Amino acid sequence: MEATEQTFISWDGAELFYRSWLPSNPTDKALLLFHRGHEHSGRWQEMVDSLDLDDVAIFAWDARGHGRSPGERGTANSLHDVIKDVDAFARQVSKGHGIPIENMIVLAHSLAAVTVTAWVHDYAPPIRAMIL
Repeated sequence: MEATEQTFISWDGAELFYRSWLPSNPTDKALLLFHRGHEHSGRWQEMVDSLDLDDVAIFAWDARGHGRSPGERGTANSLHDVIKDVDAFARQVSKGHGIPIENMIVLAHSLAAVTVTAWVHDYAPPIRAMIL
């Protein structure tokens, strides 16, 4: 699948970058991918291709300070700020792409797994599943 590039406005007004891989037919299911430290959303392309999901929309962000998102390279002000970014991203996918949070699976590895786990703990979003 070919990626499209977009941005969303996070909780503090920062414009964060993300990629989406959308199936040819509309869907109400999503897989959200969260990269490890010092990576970016483009690194997920090979995995997206290998998954070959034709009925799931896939989204991956560039965390604050990574890839094409603003901020000092490789850093964020605090873990709490990044957790709020995760929540803002999930809400953007839901609102902007019409996918209920209940139909989202989140996949995160390394440092992103810590961040996403904290988001699930702190916000208790009704996601379908979490893969760490």
